[in-house]
Amino acid sequence: DDLVEFMKKSLGQAMSAMIIFIFIGVIIASWIFSGTVQTLIYYGLQYISPAVFLPVGLLLCSLTSMSIGTSWGTIGTMGIAMMGIGSGMGIPPAVTAGMVISGSFFGDKMSPISDTTNLAPASAGTTLYKHISAMWKTTLPAYIISFIIFVVIGLAYQDGEINTETVAIFSDTIRANFKISPILLLPMIVLLVLNLMKFPAIPGMVIGSLLGVILAITVQGVSVGDVIAGLNYGYVKSTGVDVDTLLCRGGIQNMMYTFSLSCIAISFGGVMEHVGYLRKIIAVVIKGVKKDALMVPLVIASTTLGTLTMGEVYLSIVVNGNLYKETFKERGLCPEMLSRLLEEGGTLTQCFIPWSTSGVFILATLGVGASEYWKYAVLNYMNPILSIVLALFGFGILHMKDGNKEN
Repeated sequence: DDLVEFMKKSLGQAMSAMIIFIFIGVIIASWIFSGTVQTLIYYGLQYISPAVFLPVGLLLCSLTSMSIGTSWGTIGTMGIAMMGIGSGMGIPPAVTAGMVISGSFFGDKMSPISDTTNLAPASAGTTLYKHISAMWKTTLPAYIISFIIFVVIGLAYQDGEINTETVAIFSDTIRANFKISPILLLPMIVLLVLNLMKFPAIPGMVIGSLLGVILAITVQGVSVGDVIAGLNYGYVKSTGVDVDTLLCRGGIQNMMYTFSLSCIAISFGGVMEHVGYLRKIIAVVIKGVKKDALMVPLVIASTTLGTLTMGEVYLSIVVNGNLYKETFKERGLCPEMLSRLLEEGGTLTQCFIPWSTSGVFILATLGVGASEYWKYAVLNYMNPILSIVLALFGFGILHMKDGNKEN
């Protein structure tokens, strides 16, 4: 009975984030029915040239991933297109794959509708927007550095010729099945503005979803009944082209895997924490850690090790969030600093672990293994390294003072 109560307590504390998982499924489905996601991909593919392929591809993968909140969906669609285009220009597959992974995981990490972006603050005991705000401090400079590196790498391939066949297949398929218009980008723009205004997450998602539903009915001509069913089951219409990997998704039911796995992980973490196992473990781990700056590499390494051993980043984020939450509180460190480190050591580094779910998915989808693309997945290692270096100079250490955070 006591163990059940511990589980219930942990689930109760994380319930607000768990509810957001359901809204993530709703908003993705509404944006696919409205054509918002398809419009973003269509316009993006029209402006690629060999000289700027890598940096533009990075931006396109980033925007796509931010709009749908999943690195896997981006890799499985935009990533496949980029691999074909890059091959046509003579760019090594490992280089293109590294660019795709960098952009896809950046968008996944920073999107307010990403599952890990909601799971990390729930595990650390902070809010979604505080978490995203804390991540920008280290992610933005890492992204700029990565962008510059891809610009430099791309100069070596500027004389290549673009594979127009791959672009044409994706573009023609989207055009044939959906109406494309700039107005369809409105739900994404509105949600972005609301995010910048730090509007509450769930009402913001409701507004973004409603705009998607309205556009689906008025612009795409989808019936009200089909849209409502789609919000629950996702978009299921097949085009017969690889773009289906992105489009046939969304809906409440498609989020149930993440929802149920998170329930199990949070319940396990609650037992570990309240019985006292975590306190014993953390006492040994941080015994020699005197400086707050050293908590940065410790949490990043610990979360990466969790993915290494469990093969699943969700479990690693939840377990490590529970592992360090009280320690950060005792040291006067903001919980959003912990949630940021969970993403830097979990969300970003999972692609380097061949037996993790992400590593296996990337190999199966792009045909390139971690041993080949790791050096070109610049953002995924640049962000954690930069976070550690900046912490040693005192930047990014977020302390609590009278309920407010300070650098």
